[in-house]
Amino acid sequence: MNAHAIRKIVIVGGGTAGWMAAAALTTLRAKNAVEICLVESDEIGTVGVGEATIPPLIAFNNMLGINEDEFVAATNGTFKLGIEFVNWGAVGERYFHPFGPHGQDFRGVHFHQLYSRAARQRAMPDIQNWSMSAVAAELGRFARPGPDARLPLSQLGYAFHFDAGLYALFLRRLAETDGVRRVEGKIVASALDPESGHVRSITLADGREIEGDLFIDCSGFRGLLIEEKLGTGYEDWSKWLPCDRAVAAPCSLPDEPDPFTRSTALAAGWQWRIPLQHRMGNGMVYASNHLARVDAESMLVESLEGDILAEPRHLTFTAGRRRRAWNGNVVSLGLSSGFVEPLESTSIHLIQSGIVKLLALFPDRRFDPAERDEYNRQMQTVFEDVRDFVILHYKATRRDDSEFWNYCRNMDVPDSLATKFELWRTKGRLFREGFELFGTASWVAVLFGQGVLPLETEPAVDAIDEDMANDALEKMRLSYRQMAEHMPGHAEFIARSCTASSG
Repeated sequence: MNAHAIRKIVIVGGGTAGWMAAAALTTLRAKNAVEICLVESDEIGTVGVGEATIPPLIAFNNMLGINEDEFVAATNGTFKLGIEFVNWGAVGERYFHPFGPHGQDFRGVHFHQLYSRAARQRAMPDIQNWSMSAVAAELGRFARPGPDARLPLSQLGYAFHFDAGLYALFLRRLAETDGVRRVEGKIVASALDPESGHVRSITLADGREIEGDLFIDCSGFRGLLIEEKLGTGYEDWSKWLPCDRAVAAPCSLPDEPDPFTRSTALAAGWQWRIPLQHRMGNGMVYASNHLARVDAESMLVESLEGDILAEPRHLTFTAGRRRRAWNGNVVSLGLSSGFVEPLESTSIHLIQSGIVKLLALFPDRRFDPAERDEYNRQMQTVFEDVRDFVILHYKATRRDDSEFWNYCRNMDVPDSLATKFELWRTKGRLFREGFELFGTASWVAVLFGQGVLPLETEPAVDAIDEDMANDALEKMRLSYRQMAEHMPGHAEFIARSCTASSG
């Protein structure tokens, strides 16, 4: 064993971030005698901004050896094939951002290039008709593609809706079984090592002191260690993402749960709708300088499709990220590392990404700056890429019905996004190699869905015979429709394999 090996990891805070970290870090216990301690207080509630996820969570659960049906049942979960966006391009319009690709590339040419050429020549159905996930969602169907699935079912991508509190509880049981020690208590102080400047210990309200080598800060927006103790700093993105408030309230499920999330753009923000097995998750994200708190709550409550099940919860935030996700011997995860509104369900993925990168760059007690710097570089890339994709939804609008949308439509965007816009507008080009999230199909869905169409196609498209390409497009479209029609209904699939015991 490395003489400098980390011997004790202290996770500050529970919730989704804390227990995801705890469960994942138990993989280190098979290699050495590392002790993992998670400190949380029942007095301090956790923030559940959303309960929708994206497909990479499947890999995280698989890494932990989680049985998917057991996980879905334990969390009152449902399946998610993508997100339906309403009123984003213009009021009255809607489109679908599916998981998985659109169509199939042909002779090295991206499918969307062939579709774009055809759409300029004649009226074409929406591009979502060439997505296995989108067509299944439209029909309310779901089937889990196995490892040997063939086209077109193999192109179906999915994720989950679930109760985030139940997911944290599920992971807690898993982590404690694998040796994680939970300590109940409220943290009132922390101490630094005078030589290294690293966090040496935390102190609880009852006087107990807990020392550690590596601290994982999952304390929420306040950043108990990463910010309050180490003064890391925060990069504010509110000039591009002006929403700074949210209000959430669950209601009873009005009907069988849809296999997709819905996001409806409003005059000063947007509203989410997330169907679980036992209830509907609802919330509104909005800009406080365009909508008052009391009005936001009233609008949300009046829009609920079922009976309200709990008092509305309010949340204040500033979009952005911690300037360094890893500072000294403290790694921040979840809200302590930053916040991008849950428009594309990325909150849990950003936790997952931080954990996976920490495992890949796991330090010893010497805390090599090269490992820390590489981690921070990678996390900055992930955060900024998510940021740009979310900004895209606001910028690529034609709405002019409120001051909020006029601001969003006319605002300057980061150079990284402006470059993507220009490459798309000229010849429909997108370069997503090397990015772990939101591939070409995702950007195509939003750009086409919100009416941002390229002026031309790339030259390689001209080398493909139009009649042959059009025939291939129609055969693909029919194959997706026929496959979806043979799938079981979403509710039927859940009833057969993963119904929650609590109903």
